[in-house]
Amino acid sequence: MGCTLSAEERAALDRSKAIEKNLKEDGVTMAKDVKLLLLGAGESGKSTIVKQMKIIHEDGFSGDDVKQYKPVVFSNTIQSLAAIVRAMDTLGLEYGDKERKRHLTATECYVLIHEHLHQLELHWGLVDSSVRRNSSVTLPSHISHIAD
Repeated sequence: MGCTLSAEERAALDRSKAIEKNLKEDGVTMAKDVKLLLLGAGESGKSTIVKQMKIIHEDGFSGDDVKQYKPVVFSNTIQSLAAIVRAMDTLGLEYGDKERKRHLTATECYVLIHEHLHQLELHWGLVDSSVRRNSSVTLPSHISHIAD
């Protein structure tokens, strides 16, 4: 019975020390990480903050991110404009050009497709007046950005 460690025990001790060293280094690294919990109701801007932080502190959106968000932005735009058109009827707002009203009755707002996007330009003037009366009708929170 000697006082020295066997080769197996020495290897196990070395592995244990390496694991302890890695744990300590990982702990130091994790202590430097900032964790943020964003709480809020739906449509309150939680994901917007995360996206803005990514744009500011990283290299912006990758090509895949742009492809992923493009349909969402398109859908939000269509839904927002449809909400404005519905709000115009609710608020009794008149169209500046009767041709615009005729076109809207001929085209279902919910099924506007890419080929009809040029028609959205005709309705751009409606956005500003409807957004100003936002308190009268419930509109998505991002609708005010369309008028900008």
